[in-house]
Amino acid sequence: MDFDLTEEQRKWKEIVHDFVSREVKPLAQTVDEEAQFNWQATHKMGPVGLLGLNVEEEYGGAGVDAISAAIAIEELGWGCGSTALSISAHNGLGCAPLTLFGEAEVKEQFLPPVATGEGELAALALTEPEAGSDLKGGVRTRAELVDGEWVINGTKMWITNASIADFIVTLVRTDPDGGSQSLSLIVVPTDIPGLTVGPPEKKMGLKGSPTHPVTYENVRVPENFLLGEVGEGLHQTFTVLDWGRVGIGALSVGLAQAAFEEAIRYAKERHTFGVPLVSHQAIQWMLADAATQIQTARMMIYYAAWLKEQGRSFSVEASMAKLNATEMAETVCRNAIQILGGYGYSRDYPVERIYRDTRLMTIGEGTSEVQRMVIARKVLQTT
Repeated sequence: MDFDLTEEQRKWKEIVHDFVSREVKPLAQTVDEEAQFNWQATHKMGPVGLLGLNVEEEYGGAGVDAISAAIAIEELGWGCGSTALSISAHNGLGCAPLTLFGEAEVKEQFLPPVATGEGELAALALTEPEAGSDLKGGVRTRAELVDGEWVINGTKMWITNASIADFIVTLVRTDPDGGSQSLSLIVVPTDIPGLTVGPPEKKMGLKGSPTHPVTYENVRVPENFLLGEVGEGLHQTFTVLDWGRVGIGALSVGLAQAAFEEAIRYAKERHTFGVPLVSHQAIQWMLADAATQIQTARMMIYYAAWLKEQGRSFSVEASMAKLNATEMAETVCRNAIQILGGYGYSRDYPVERIYRDTRLMTIGEGTSEVQRMVIARKVLQTT
């Protein structure tokens, strides 16, 4: 067993950390207050490799290993939750279906602009009014093959990056009779007639990561924009979500690390009862617990990513890592506010923003309850 990062991974971590320190973290508060996506930093991410983490080099991506991808998302989460969420969704949800299931012609058309930064980002549309955790039975968006084109009609909700994406990979029902073989994934360019991106959602946190409803009214796309074969969409989606869960877990570790560092900084500077706040055992124990919980979550994320890189099954490990990391982050960020006291509740200090950003993590990419269902199913099968 080897728990050390490779030399290449360590250098990558340094490069990404330095980039985030310069270009992302200083703008995090402004991004939140103005609810504007950080294009200023994103336009510089292409040359670094952050926009094509899992995209092959021949299509303009960095093609880094799975652990390096997790490292990148963690560092982005440390810098800004909003920016990290959009970049994580772009890589893990928007680009991943094409890299995994797309034909060469479709990859060549859609991936280079979004991976290099010459275009905008990518998005994935799964959720609907009746389809959240229950994708198999809840998806109502339909696609019918007519004269060599897919004609799509329906509505999607809570779509990250919808307004800043070149294309949206869309889960549709291609067989009206239902069942696990009735869903498919189709690439839909956002500039196509009939596709409408609705107004942004008014969210508790992650305000700089745009989230929108999307409607499809007789949207027509070429037949070859289908990813894989007809009816494979549900299985493809679950495969994509496994990696997305590792990404959300890594993002949560980054958020927790940022809150942890702010709590330490404040506890060293603040004096109570004649001594620094950090001298009190109650505070030390909170910090010790946070350090332990963050490192545990990070190792679980790396392990799930390592399994993926080895080509082994990692679905359950991804759920475990996501469940642990997201719930850990909420605890660590809550306690960071507690350490700062009244200042922690103030928008003048970043822990308030970080806590709001963290709250989504136990919901997106499958709720904590869904993760427990996945884990329990596996445990009951093998015990």
